[in-house]
This record gives sequence, C-alpha cells and structure tokens, in this order.
Amino acid sequence: MAFLDAVTLTGRHAGLVPLSLDHHDALAEAVRDGELWKLWYTSIPNPEGMKAEIERRLGLQEKGTMLPFTVLDASGTPVGMTTYMNIDALSRRVEIGSTWYRQSVQRGPLNTECKSLLLTHAFETLDCIAVEFRTHVLNSQSRRAIERLGAKLDGILRRHSIQPDGTIRDSAVYSITAPEWPMVKSHLRWQLDRPR
Repeated sequence: MAFLDAVTLTGRHAGLVPLSLDHHDALAEAVRDGELWKLWYTSIPNPEGMKAEIERRLGLQEKGTMLPFTVLDASGTPVGMTTYMNIDALSRRVEIGSTWYRQSVQRGPLNTECKSLLLTHAFETLDCIAVEFRTHVLNSQSRRAIERLGAKLDGILRRHSIQPDGTIRDSAVYSITAPEWPMVKSHLRWQLDRPR
C-alpha cells in the first residue's frame, strides 16, 4: 500500500527518513534540548523512554496506521520525529502529527520545510483529498504554526483524549484540502525562499 511505503523526503533545511532504532541515541539527545517531555500539553518521550516510543511507532506502522519519520537537520543530524498517522487509505486522508523537534531548531525553516515535504508527498504522490492536523486546544505555539502553514480550523473535538498526566484534552482540528493545496504550496515556497 503506497500510504505505508517507506520513503525518504529531502529539502534544503530538513530531511525525513524512515524512523529506525538506529536513531535512538541522537533522538534521546535531541529531546534533552529544551526538556521537551516536561511540556504538559503534549506527549513527548523523555530520553529514557525514547526506545519504547520508537518501538511504539514502528509497531503502529506494522499495523498499518502510521508511517513514522526521523527528522534530520540540514547537516543530516536527527533532531526530532514526525508521522503520517490515522491513515485512511480508502478515503485518501492522513493526519500529520506526533511531531516534535529539539528546541534549538524550532521557529526556523525546518518545520516549514518538513510540512512542505509531507504535504507535497501526500497531495502529489498519495493523491490525498485532505491532510489533517490536530493539537491540544491550549497549545498556542502549535496552533500558530499550523495556521502559518495555511491550514483552516475545522473545529474543536471536545473531551477528545486523556493525557498521560490524566487531564482531558480538547483537540483543535485543522485541515488542508486538495483544492487548497496549490495556494498553500505557493505560500510555503514563499516562506522558505524569503530572506531570514
């Protein structure tokens, strides 16, 4: 199935390669930058839990519900993870999510390029009709990043899931549809090409 085929996607600022246990040490180091696992509104593994998280994602890939990637910076160093998840091949929809990056590469071109690579593959290779994004309703940094991509808010899933700390999450759901993709693609290209 094309939705689950391992693929490598490469840009100027970032690359996406199939997630592997070989990336464990670099990812455990990356998550230490900013102590990302301490953010209460998201679920990011701590360094000691990185092996279990990689195995969890690879297990979901085997079940056909996730295609996980290791995110590389321009030098080829692993700096985070992202996935296609909630894959619905019949309806040609995917969610881009379970994403995190080491703090030192946040708010730069890396996230924009990763999303551009994933969206291009989803719309132009997988022929998706829509690509979805979900985040905690209170994760304002993530919501702003999703909105900067050009995604539109579909709505709020109230009492959507239970967080690791026991709190109940409302999820903001965004999407980009296939007819919107050409405009979003031009916008992402402009963001990546403008002087910094």
